[in-house]
Amino acid sequence: MHDNAQQSKRWPLNVTTTTWLIFFGFTQALSLAWPFEGDFKGVPQGWLQCVSLAVLAGLLDRSQSGKQAFATGWTFSLAWLIGSTWWLFISMNRYGGLSVPVAAIAVFALSAGLALFYGMASAAFYAICQTSVGVFPRACAFAAVWALAEMARGTLWTGFPWGAVGYAHVDSLLQHWAPWVGVYGLCALSAFLAMAVAAERRGYRSTSRATLVSITLGVTVLGFTWLTSPGRHTENEQRSAHSLRVTLLQGNIPQDLKFAEGVNQALHDYRDALLTGGSDLIVTPETAIPLIPERMPEHYWAQLQTHFSKGSQAALIGLPLVRRNEEGQLQYSNSVLGLMPQVTPASTATYQYDKHHLVPFGEFVPPLFQWFVQLLNIPLGDFTRGDVVQPNFIFKGERIAPNICYEDLFGEEMARSFADHDQAPTLMVNLSNIAWFGNTVAIDQHLHISRMRALELGRPMLRATNTGATAIINAQGQVTHRLPSAVQGALTADVYGVHGSITPYARWVSVWGLWPLAMLALLTLLIVAGMAHASRHGQRRFGP
Repeated sequence: MHDNAQQSKRWPLNVTTTTWLIFFGFTQALSLAWPFEGDFKGVPQGWLQCVSLAVLAGLLDRSQSGKQAFATGWTFSLAWLIGSTWWLFISMNRYGGLSVPVAAIAVFALSAGLALFYGMASAAFYAICQTSVGVFPRACAFAAVWALAEMARGTLWTGFPWGAVGYAHVDSLLQHWAPWVGVYGLCALSAFLAMAVAAERRGYRSTSRATLVSITLGVTVLGFTWLTSPGRHTENEQRSAHSLRVTLLQGNIPQDLKFAEGVNQALHDYRDALLTGGSDLIVTPETAIPLIPERMPEHYWAQLQTHFSKGSQAALIGLPLVRRNEEGQLQYSNSVLGLMPQVTPASTATYQYDKHHLVPFGEFVPPLFQWFVQLLNIPLGDFTRGDVVQPNFIFKGERIAPNICYEDLFGEEMARSFADHDQAPTLMVNLSNIAWFGNTVAIDQHLHISRMRALELGRPMLRATNTGATAIINAQGQVTHRLPSAVQGALTADVYGVHGSITPYARWVSVWGLWPLAMLALLTLLIVAGMAHASRHGQRRFGP
C-alpha cells in the first residue's frame, strides 16, 4: 500500500494504464504503414488508427486530474512517435556515426519533446471537459485540441509533422474529406470519432435540443462534402488532352557510398539513363548526381545539356548547386535543374528549383544545436533555402511543380502555388533519397504522405527516389505504378496532368494557410468551455 502511494506521487498513472497506453501508441504507429510481411505490408490501416486513438480517448476521459491527463496523452504519444520515426536511429547510427546509446537517446528525446504537444492538448481537454458535458461537445473538444497539437507539431520551429494520424486514412472512408480539410482535418475527424465512441461508452446522455441540431447539421455538412468530394470523381474531363511519357529513375546507390565510392557509379548510371531514355520527361532522385557541376568530370554536364537542348525531351535532375552571395560567401542549395529543348541549339538555359523546407541537422543547423551536428558524420549539412513559391517547370503544356524529399510533408506550403488558379501546377514531382533510413517502413510512410498531397491538391504526383518508393500517384491519391524498393530500375508510364479544377483545400489554404482550421478549433473550444461553465453553474444542461 505504502509503495503504491509513493508511486502515485511520482507518476500519476498505474502500471496497467501505462502499459495499455504504450501498447496502443505503438499500434497507432503501425496503422500508418503496416510493417510486417504479408498481403498488407506497407498498407495504412485506418481502422487500427481509430481503435488506438479511441483507447487513448477512453483513458483520457477517465482522468482524475490535469496531471494525469497530461501523462496519459504524453505517454501514448511518446510510444506512437517512437514507433513512427524509429528509423531515424539508422541515419544517426549507421550513417551519422553516433554510438548506439547516443542515437537511441536522440530518437527518444525528439519523440518525448514532440509528445509534449499532445500532453498539453490532453490537459487542456481535461480542464475544459472535466464537468459532465455530453458526448458531442466532448468529441468536438477532443478533435479541436488534437488538431491544434498536430498543427503545432507540424509548423513550430520549422515543423516535423511526420506520422500525423491523418495519413493512416489515405485508403479509408475519411480520404474523401482530404480535398476539403487536408490531413489536419482528417486528424480532427478521427479524434472526433475516437472520443465519440469512448464518451458514449461512459453513458453520457443527450438532454439538449441544441446538441441534436448541431449533430444533424454536422452530419449534413460531412455528407455533402463526401458526396461532392473531388476524390470520388474521375479526372477525365479535366486532364490534359495528350499524355506525357515519363521515366522515373531509381539508382539504388547505397547511402554509405553515395558521397564516396558510389560517386562514380552514380555519375555513370545516371548519365547512361539520361542519354538513352526515350521518354518525354526523365526524372532523377534527389542529389542523384552528388557533385556540383563545377566538380563533375570534364564535359560531363555539357554533354547532358547539349543532349536535351537539341532534342524533344526534358529532364529534371537532382544535384547540389553553389553560388556566391553579395558578401562573396559560398552558398550551397539542394536543387533540381531542368534541361529542355532550346530555341537555338547553342543555348543552355536551364530551369532551377531550390529546396525551401530544409531538414534540421541534415541540411541546416538549428540554433543551439551546433554541438550535436558536430557529432554527426553527414555531408552537405548546411544549405540555403529557396523561396516558398517558385516557378513551375513548363514542358509540353504541363506546369510541373518539383518538391524535394520531405517538402511534401507540408501541404500548406505546396498549396501556395495554387493561389493563381490559372497558373497552378498540373503535375507534381517529388525527388527523394530515403536511403538514409534503410529499407524500412519509412519508405511506405513517405509514399502515403505523397498520396495525401495528391488527394489534397487534386494533382498527380510523380516520385523519383534513390531506393524507393519510386511511383506514380494519380489525382485521387491512388498508386498506379511502382518500382520495388531497394532495386535499381526505371519506371516508365504515360501520365496526364490535371488542369482547371482546384480543390476546396487548395483554394482556402493557398490564401489563408492553416489559420481557418486553427481558428475553427479555438472557436470550438470556446463554445465547449462555455457549455461546461453553464453546466457547472446549473444554468443549462447540454447533452451529446
